[in-house]
Amino acid sequence: MAHHRVEVAVQGPWSLATSRAFWEGFTPAALPAVAGEALQAEFLVEGEWRRASVSVTQRGATAVLELSGAGDLDLAAAQVCRFLALDVDGRGWPDVGARDPVIAEAQAELPGLRPCGFYSPYEAAAWSVLSQRVRMTQAAVLKASLLRDGVFPAPASLRSMDLDLPGRKPEYLRAVAEAALDGLLDAVTLRSMKPAAAVLAVQQVKGLGPFAAELVVLRGANAPDAVPHNESRLTDEVRERYGRPLAEVSEAWRPYRTWAAVHLRVLRERRLGGAMATSGR
Repeated sequence: MAHHRVEVAVQGPWSLATSRAFWEGFTPAALPAVAGEALQAEFLVEGEWRRASVSVTQRGATAVLELSGAGDLDLAAAQVCRFLALDVDGRGWPDVGARDPVIAEAQAELPGLRPCGFYSPYEAAAWSVLSQRVRMTQAAVLKASLLRDGVFPAPASLRSMDLDLPGRKPEYLRAVAEAALDGLLDAVTLRSMKPAAAVLAVQQVKGLGPFAAELVVLRGANAPDAVPHNESRLTDEVRERYGRPLAEVSEAWRPYRTWAAVHLRVLRERRLGGAMATSGR
């Protein structure tokens, strides 16, 4: 097994501790809580679908990635940067708070948060299927039943599994696996597209409607600048705090509209007594 160390200069505010706390409370793809300051994760490297592990620590404005695995660890490092949003130039993020006092409040409560949560669009798509028409806790149990040594199965394995799941979930999960193998859920490709076009492309996968497709693009590919149009809790939060439509309010958030939306959702969960980022987005 190979080992690889990568140091990433993070541009703009970032706190590993805040991001780690966010992700540990993110039910759809929660990190296991471990002792120490490092963020540790095991995941499948997109495209190769080989297992890799990473330990991330912070040294000032530098993220230190210690990776191991049998595949391409440079590819794995790029994926880590993507799912931790370390690949985004965040130097303009404080300016959003300067323009919008509500976002400034969120930034103060969540210093250095960068949205994270799914290792890949493939895993986000699978979660979207598992969480359809069931409670969040039930979906988490279904997902746990599919894990192999703590890692979600590769698309080829998922496609061939005997899936004892309710409704059309087996059919839809196989469609997700086929789409991943065909490259339709590739993070680099989805990030290269305009978010609206990427969401439409993902809806070509059987079983993935507008809500699911937004989750895949915004939290699977981790596109930093898009507005979720099908997230009722965000819409409610914006209406309560601003008294204006989301489409109008979010213009001030460019080019970090996803980041702003996630921050507002976390504030809502905290205010209503929920755990940090417990829902699908």
